[in-house]
Amino acid sequence: MYHALTYATILEMQAMMTFDPQHIMTAGNTMKEAQVTVFTFHFFTEELHAEVCYAECLLQRAALTFLQDENMISFIKGGIKVRNSYQTYKELHSVLRSSGYTHGDNHGHFEGGVKLGVGAFNLMISMLPTRTLKLLEFVGFSGNKEFGLQQLQDGSAETTIRSFLCNMLLLCYHTFMSFILGTGEGDVDDAEKLLQPFLKKYPKGSIFLFFAGRIEEIKGNLDAAITRFQECCEAQQQWKQFHHMCYWELMWCFTYKRHWKMAYFYADLLSKENAWSKATYSYMKAAYLSMLTKDDCLTFGETALTLFRQVSTLKQKIAGKSLPTEKFAIRKARRYFAENPAPLPAPPLEMMYIWNGYTVIGKHKDLTEGMLKTLGEAQAKLEDGPRTEFSIDDQCLISLLKGLCLKHLGHRDEAEHYFTLVLCNETQIKYDHYLVPNALLEHGLLCLEQGRRDEAIKLLESSRYEPLVNKCQTHGPGAKSSPLEHPFWPAGKNEKKTPQKT
Repeated sequence: MYHALTYATILEMQAMMTFDPQHIMTAGNTMKEAQVTVFTFHFFTEELHAEVCYAECLLQRAALTFLQDENMISFIKGGIKVRNSYQTYKELHSVLRSSGYTHGDNHGHFEGGVKLGVGAFNLMISMLPTRTLKLLEFVGFSGNKEFGLQQLQDGSAETTIRSFLCNMLLLCYHTFMSFILGTGEGDVDDAEKLLQPFLKKYPKGSIFLFFAGRIEEIKGNLDAAITRFQECCEAQQQWKQFHHMCYWELMWCFTYKRHWKMAYFYADLLSKENAWSKATYSYMKAAYLSMLTKDDCLTFGETALTLFRQVSTLKQKIAGKSLPTEKFAIRKARRYFAENPAPLPAPPLEMMYIWNGYTVIGKHKDLTEGMLKTLGEAQAKLEDGPRTEFSIDDQCLISLLKGLCLKHLGHRDEAEHYFTLVLCNETQIKYDHYLVPNALLEHGLLCLEQGRRDEAIKLLESSRYEPLVNKCQTHGPGAKSSPLEHPFWPAGKNEKKTPQKT
């Protein structure tokens, strides 16, 4: 039973990393066979173990269903499998807590399986957006982050079949989920403690080297992170997908260092070898080329314009839904279909914000100051160029990113000023409407750091996006100023030098 489940799980991991239709089909068939094997144990003393394995099979089959087909019927089928798996774990957790339950010979493995499932569900559900969470609660799901983390920590502390998986989930939470789906509140110290025993026992283990690199990256130790990721690539050649995970992180490491050519190199490798998100890779390649001079771009044999224009042709769907990062890239690349397109001001720096990269560079003054310098150059270029329909949007973007850098450098008044500028120009923003709620969010978090709790709550509640046109007159250093006193756009060479409302 456990052998069948483990083998099917390994094949599923391969399918999830490759997105290869044949791998997905093979994994699906093997998981189905494992489910049949597990079901035969329902009538024996191993019934509770069979229930845990059955719940795992259902969950993994659901994931494969989402990958395999994009239609609504498959989505519903996958959703039913997820709900059945959730209900099974919930019932098994009740069994564990009941007074009538007696410990068998392999009680630890059963309990570890329940903790893995209950912990994973609680953690993942709790991190979903509020609107989605309310919908899931309506159909019987619930999630508590603290309870989920505790279940996984308890499961990882034991020596069972699933303790390793509990460890990996915790590492994923502390090093990825808390950054991508949150504000970077993962516990790096806990992640290091979880990883060290494995790294000591398996110093050449690819997955452990990868997490070691990710931890160094989060800490802002980019050179150490790059070394770890390169070691991970050298450690094995069987599963190239591990290399691709490293290429993605290496791309970001060089982005944080503002080494655009090296960042392009890894984005190019991903676009050629990996199928996770071709549209995102194409966008990132174009973004890096846009930061180089025309002469430097010649050596790569591609142009930013061509790459930006092909982004929309490479989009894909998972579980019938477009990937958020692809939707963002496609939206940003639209302007390049114009005959004389207005260039994006600093596309790698904007995508950095989407992936919470400023939390990484904020730990090192030199990295943050370097990024602030690049933003200053982008702003100067924007002001020297002709005014376009994107001008206010681009200036607001630069203001938001400047505010982030200044916040991490400890210049809080200046940071607040830049966040306020974005809010002052809300009605002038034509396309990048995400800037206003995000400026409110960053402003609110800044107030929270300063102990201005009431103001922070007000700002965070406002980030649900209500009209803000007058709020720029009530917050921060610009409290006495109106939008007219903060013109983003200087008078051009052929314009009269009169103030312009922005």
